Amino acid sequence: MVKFARHAVVFSFIALLPMASVLAANHANKHSPKKQTVHGKSHVASPKKIVIKTASGKLAKRTVLVNGKRKVIAERVAQVREVPDRPSIGDTVGLKNTQDPLELKSNVAYVVDQDSSKVLFEKNSDVSLPIASITKLMTSLVVVEAHQDMDEQIEVTNDDIDKEKNTSSRLKIGAKLSRSDMLHIALMSSENRAASALGRNYPGGLPAFVAAMNTKAKQLGMSDTYYVDSSGLSSQNRASARDLVKLVNAAYQHPVIRQYSTDSKYIVAPGGKPLEYGTSNKLVINPAWEIGLQKTGYIAEAGRCLVMQAMIEGRNIVMVFLDSKGKYSRLADADRMKKWLETIKPRV
Repeated sequence: MVKFARHAVVFSFIALLPMASVLAANHANKHSPKKQTVHGKSHVASPKKIVIKTASGKLAKRTVLVNGKRKVIAERVAQVREVPDRPSIGDTVGLKNTQDPLELKSNVAYVVDQDSSKVLFEKNSDVSLPIASITKLMTSLVVVEAHQDMDEQIEVTNDDIDKEKNTSSRLKIGAKLSRSDMLHIALMSSENRAASALGRNYPGGLPAFVAAMNTKAKQLGMSDTYYVDSSGLSSQNRASARDLVKLVNAAYQHPVIRQYSTDSKYIVAPGGKPLEYGTSNKLVINPAWEIGLQKTGYIAEAGRCLVMQAMIEGRNIVMVFLDSKGKYSRLADADRMKKWLETIKPRV
């Protein structure tokens, strides 16, 4: 009987050994670094990574444990380089050689007091250049002053496909939106198919619409301006900075253009899933700015373009920046101009 009891105790002890091993392993895991397996070898990854910049990119180094020994592993990090802008028409005629006291990245700059028409800053303001999607500001002016039904549904067709620059669009063929919604996203997000559809659905079609754009330009005294489409994709849409100040002043008279151009987000329902559009000008959501109207534009021939009406130091200011180099350079030029105006506080 005693012998049987002794064997029972031994058997119980042996049975408990695997459980004890598991508990011990769990305890050890709680107090040891997390292990990973790479190429069949166990190592402990260091939580810290050191990044060293080199001429050919970035080199990331981290320390690991391999078979109980520390080892430094170097990994090459791919370097993303910004593709430089192609030479614009302004570059080819030598505008890039024009210096200015603020060292702007824009080949053209023109800043005017909206109320007095006093010129506050000027750089190549009388040169007629491609204006890209700044064109849509004239498109909106013609649409609004034609007094067409803003609730009328307009359909996107194959005629609205960009055959000039082959750009894409979120508006699919067959999509339908009200004229108001088309105008909204054309101004706020520079939607090309929306601008094209607006022109096509004018009495007489797109040719009549473009004719109306050029007629309006003459009425406003925009002698250096010419339009060939309603989107601005063609480099033949041209204007000088002086002319664009006149366009901004005319468009500013319409509350709907001010509202649509300065909205930050807008949702449309062209059929199927709703689409949310955002502004093409991040200064609109910057609390340091009080913007009353704006429009951006870009094609390679025009460079980066921007026109704005803004309140600065209690004054209504119109800014025009054309042919700027670098994705954010036109916004940086606007910020630089704003700070300069706040510093000198020019008086009428």
